[in-house]
Amino acid sequence: MTIRFFTAGALTLALLVPAQAQSLLTGADSAEILNAARGYGAARLVEHDNGGLQITGRIEGLPYEVYFQNCDSDGNCEDLNFHLSLPELNLSAEQINDWNYRKRFGRAYLDPNGVAAIEMDLDLAHGVTAEHLDAQFGIWSMIMQQFAELAGP
Repeated sequence: MTIRFFTAGALTLALLVPAQAQSLLTGADSAEILNAARGYGAARLVEHDNGGLQITGRIEGLPYEVYFQNCDSDGNCEDLNFHLSLPELNLSAEQINDWNYRKRFGRAYLDPNGVAAIEMDLDLAHGVTAEHLDAQFGIWSMIMQQFAELAGP
C-alpha cells in the first residue's frame, strides 16, 4: 500500500484546477451578460446617455436596468449595477430603512425625487462563471419581486 502526502500548496492547486478550467466572464462580455438577462425575461443592450452600455429589461413585468460601471477605454467594466425604480410605490424612509435592516441582498433608498429604488452590485473585476452570473440574475429577480410587493395588496 502506498501512502501519498500532499503539501498544502499541491492540495490547493488540485482543488483550484477545475474552477480555473471554466472560462470567466468579465464586464467586456456584454453579449453573454445580455444572454443571462434574457434567461429571466425581455432584455436588450443599449447605449446609456453617458455613452456607456446598459441593459434594459423586464422581469415579471417590472422594468429594470443593469449599468456597466467602472469601464476602461477598451470596454472592460469592473462591475454591474442592477437598478429598479418604482415611482408607483409610495414608501416612507422608515419603510426603506426597515427593508435594508431585514433584507440581506439589495439596497433600497428614496431618490432625490422621493421615488423608491433598489440596487444591487456585482463585482466582475476578476471574472465570474456563467453559473454565478445566472445566480445573480436569479437573486435580482427575487429582490425585484419582494421590493414590488412591499407596498402590499
